[in-house]
Amino acid sequence: MSGTVLSVSISLAREIAVDGRSVMSGIGKRGALGGVGVRPLGLEGDEQADPSVHGGLSKAVYAYPVEHYPFWQTVRAQARVAAWDAPLRHGFLGENLTLSGLLESQAWVGDVLRFADCDLAISEPRFPCFKLDAVMGFNQAARLMVESGWCGFYLAVRRPGTLRAGERFTLVPGPREVGIAELFRSRTNPARHAIRAG
Repeated sequence: MSGTVLSVSISLAREIAVDGRSVMSGIGKRGALGGVGVRPLGLEGDEQADPSVHGGLSKAVYAYPVEHYPFWQTVRAQARVAAWDAPLRHGFLGENLTLSGLLESQAWVGDVLRFADCDLAISEPRFPCFKLDAVMGFNQAARLMVESGWCGFYLAVRRPGTLRAGERFTLVPGPREVGIAELFRSRTNPARHAIRAG
């Protein structure tokens, strides 16, 4: 199996407004021009505001399937949020890599995305927090991510190097014991505790 990274997105942590208060977040990422360095703790030029829940060796890079973007565009339109009719840019959901060709149902912990100059290993699902609601513009976004299971997944850096938009990757299967979709469902049902996490 193979796929493509459509965008490599980064952001410095910055203040965003959530329920009338300011919080730090690195969720609003934008596509980088040219090659981006991939290091054990993430992409060069990228920051996580709360390292207790984002970042670290096992969550160095966050990937999200572009195939889910039409869904988010539609629900934003239904919620009539500000600028709901503007196309969502890659990186909008906080992902570093916007991927084509690899869904959560096809991703297993330990699988490796092999690029020309780096290798990234699938490590765990992303669990949404209240900041997703703020960025998406309506207060049911995190709940919809939980209900749909369209969470994306974190990647650990196995081989540092560089990445750029447009690169192809080959999926190298790991032990295939724990699937991302199953792991996400097991940790979010029935308590839905992930929505309240930071």
